[in-house]
Amino acid sequence: MAPLLTKTECNRTAKMKKIAFYSLLFSMVALAASPHGATQNRPPAKLPNIVFIMSDDHAAHAVSAYGSRLIKTPNIDRLAKEGMKFENCFVTNSICTPSRAAILTGKYSHLNGVPVFNHIDGSQPMLQKYLQQAGYHTGMVGKWHLGGNDPKRPDEGKPTGFDYWNILPGQGAYFDPVMIEMGERKKLTGYTTDIITDIAIDFLKNRPREKPFFLMYHHKAPHRNWQPDEKHRKQFEKLIVPEPATFNDDYKGKSDAARQATMRIDQDLNDNDLKMKPPEGLSGQELKKWKYQRYMRDYLACVQSVDDNVGRFLDWLDKNGLAENTIVVYTSDQGFFLGEHNFFDKRFMYEESLRMPFLMRWPRKIRAGSVSKGMILNVDFAPTLLDAAGVKTPADMQGLSFLPLLEGRGPRRWRAAMYYRYYHPGHHNVAAHYGVRTANYKLIYFNKLDQWELYDLRKDPREMRNVYGDPAYVKMVEELKKELYRLKKELKDDDQFANELPKDDVG
Repeated sequence: MAPLLTKTECNRTAKMKKIAFYSLLFSMVALAASPHGATQNRPPAKLPNIVFIMSDDHAAHAVSAYGSRLIKTPNIDRLAKEGMKFENCFVTNSICTPSRAAILTGKYSHLNGVPVFNHIDGSQPMLQKYLQQAGYHTGMVGKWHLGGNDPKRPDEGKPTGFDYWNILPGQGAYFDPVMIEMGERKKLTGYTTDIITDIAIDFLKNRPREKPFFLMYHHKAPHRNWQPDEKHRKQFEKLIVPEPATFNDDYKGKSDAARQATMRIDQDLNDNDLKMKPPEGLSGQELKKWKYQRYMRDYLACVQSVDDNVGRFLDWLDKNGLAENTIVVYTSDQGFFLGEHNFFDKRFMYEESLRMPFLMRWPRKIRAGSVSKGMILNVDFAPTLLDAAGVKTPADMQGLSFLPLLEGRGPRRWRAAMYYRYYHPGHHNVAAHYGVRTANYKLIYFNKLDQWELYDLRKDPREMRNVYGDPAYVKMVEELKKELYRLKKELKDDDQFANELPKDDVG
């Protein structure tokens, strides 16, 4: 028999029930009054601010946190020292505009409608819209590169879901850029990397203090044609840059795709890239080496400017007491070749192009100096940031939240393979292809050429030996093809753009 309650205990119990009843009632009334009704996710007690810093074409192997032999990036490295470094972050379509669309939508190119350099459909659901609905003050500053830069078609591809936006038109200029602020074009004076940082800081200074903020802070640098400011140019003008081990790849055993591509250091870097004509009398290997040094000095100088500005931005967060509850991400829109396989640019599924830098600091959640080897993709960024903000991943997003990896409690089962697809038939003549990468192997199918490549990443991490026709790998080929077509089906890639690609018009 349960013990009897005293009169005092009965009164206290009745009072607690009454409080609980009215608390529940007020919660229901507040939820009903919400513009999103009962579908709104319940946010954490204090939402984290979010800053998403992205550069353009910044290879992971040009970040010293990833062991670069080329450059020191102490400010970007701060995010690794004070947060987490992801060692296996990959892009699903290694080209600027499609990657940006995948990041915003959490979907692959064949479903978000941006497989090449085409405008994004701004009416579709995107990361910033969900965060805006969750109470965030949202901003986009810098390189957008998804459209919205044509005065005759101002609504095509323009940023949507942002309370404030100030973007470069198309690729933008390195010096004295035109920027489009909330639809109005303005000519600014100075170096674009500095200007974008100034505007990003001004966005935070002028934000409403009662709301958490979400800022996409995107640099143009170090995109082609790699124009550093004078300070950083002089810093690198006498540097002798080490050549990569695969600098003289002759593509023996590879498909025709590598030989057909027009992104070679020796043949395809032009006078505009180099800012001068080569010295007279240089030819062959000497000319190739000279071009590589010119290319890399300017590229690294642009990276150094980004690093300095990231440091300036992080210092501002620290001085204004915002670091503790602000998620800061640093990434690039994809990887980049820095002379590997005699290439510059990206597009291929080879490692230097496929791999992205991804560093995240969040002092309240992430242990300083953490490293994750979990395989993450650019389609995972949106689900993860929404998860951090207490917003459930929308059912149509294809990416996964890797929040458990941030907290050091990896899920029981995590992604063991990733799917890649590149469509572009034009620029640099890189053949269309798709493929699968696991921890140890990479299988690539150049579908227009009907040719295959297979790399054993344990024995050949530099991808110099195509073992697709090797009898020792017959069973592995069979397994990887099975996984490739499983992923293709699971991700609903029904060759939507097999016959016709959207108009390539972002610029």
